[in-house]
Amino acid sequence: MSDHDHAPVAAHEPPYYVAVFTSVRTEDDAGYGETAERMEELVQQIPGYLGMDHARTPGGLAITVGYFRDEDAIKQWSAHAEHRAAQRRGRTEWYERYTLHVAKVERSHGFERARG
Repeated sequence: MSDHDHAPVAAHEPPYYVAVFTSVRTEDDAGYGETAERMEELVQQIPGYLGMDHARTPGGLAITVGYFRDEDAIKQWSAHAEHRAAQRRGRTEWYERYTLHVAKVERSHGFERARG
């Protein structure tokens, strides 16, 4: 997941689902950036994938929110072979700890300041 600035994912028509992945990394990040970029490419190919937001605090907590149209899309992503391999490597090399929360979004709205 790249650290470049981007607009947050827009509100979608509910219901849809979010997968919230919070993590604290180890100091070993060999291969992490390349794998994260590959995962970002792959998840975009999942039917029902709606987008992703990502943030990291100075203290090391990272939060990634994936948005999906339905539970089937999340299950497909969870079962993807390359994603599963990355998860295994994450547990052995890159993460001190992580938590995954999956939730159904029932309300959603957004705001964007007018430019100019």
